Amino acid sequence: MGKESSIQYTLSVTEVARHFAEYINRVAHQGERFVLVRGKKPIAELCPLPVGKRLTELPNLLASLPHLSETDAMQLGEDIAEARSRLSQVEVSDPWES
Repeated sequence: MGKESSIQYTLSVTEVARHFAEYINRVAHQGERFVLVRGKKPIAELCPLPVGKRLTELPNLLASLPHLSETDAMQLGEDIAEARSRLSQVEVSDPWES
């Protein structure tokens, strides 16, 4: 996909309707953004969709992350247990109570 552009243009809905394919190509290939106006009122934005990962890619993504050593994993478990212990000793107050 094309690089993302920080330039934003304002166009009339009529102009975009007349040259729709051109503006779609500019969004897709140059990453341009367009605010569409009717009269003088902005009503919509034509912009690239954010690029992300699909949920089906999650297992491979997680598998590619660095793994903790056995020592680090044990230490993390101890840290979590200590944090839970401290949290159980914290007095909880209702901020809305007067």
